[in-house]
Amino acid sequence: MLRQAQQLQQQMMKLQQELESATVEATAGGGVVKAVVNGKMKIESLTIDPEVVTPEDVDMLQDLVLAAANEGLEKAQQMASSRMSALT
Repeated sequence: MLRQAQQLQQQMMKLQQELESATVEATAGGGVVKAVVNGKMKIESLTIDPEVVTPEDVDMLQDLVLAAANEGLEKAQQMASSRMSALT
């Protein structure tokens, strides 16, 4: 029983390392805003197409950034949950 617990702990540590390097990508506005999120729920990059950066429409840009970031975080959570389920 102790051996199984140790193996599970080792597998969990390995999974956490894998999640840190695994990423998902989410876009908003037809791809004009892109967020890359790792399995540890950290946004690694955020890319904004310069064509959508206009001082007259900051509200739209903010909405697109939020949408891409939230979708990325949701996808990363689903990826982490899926991998955790496979472990247990």
